[in-house]
Amino acid sequence: MALAHTILATLGDEAYSGYDLWKKFSQTKACYWQASQQQIYRELGKLEKEEAIDSEIIAQKGRPAKKIYQITDKGIEKLKNWVLEPAEPMAIREDLLVKVISAHLAPKSVILQEIERHRQIHTQQLSVYKEIEQQNFPDVSKLSYKQKCIYATLRCGIGYESYRISWCDEAISLLSEETSK
Repeated sequence: MALAHTILATLGDEAYSGYDLWKKFSQTKACYWQASQQQIYRELGKLEKEEAIDSEIIAQKGRPAKKIYQITDKGIEKLKNWVLEPAEPMAIREDLLVKVISAHLAPKSVILQEIERHRQIHTQQLSVYKEIEQQNFPDVSKLSYKQKCIYATLRCGIGYESYRISWCDEAISLLSEETSK
């Protein structure tokens, strides 16, 4: 998956400035895609050249003008074609796991603190996702198909964060045990 597809999917709902798009990514898209502000602006430029999105300059009182992006029919077609392609599972790329593999080279307390730090991060993110769930999806039975698609991705994020918390607990317990060697 490319960042371009995530931007197109987000712009399918409404028009956003690059900054507002980045904020939306930081808050709600974090469960399946993360991108820096610089990456988003770079991709917006490419999508505009491909005519997958259009932009409009909006004057603001007392502030610099704002550039608003909106998906075009060409962009919708690009996104639709991508949706129709099979998706391959993503490989895990996790620094923490590499550190755990090599943890025997450092004091035990260092890796235990790092795993605990990750546990806290995942706990905070889980709390954010659960709050979004409570605020935006109080009655799943009343959701439209489009809303259910969004909710399904949120549930994946909730499951992921829950799993990571569980793994951190397991790893802390395992690595805290005294060893015979």
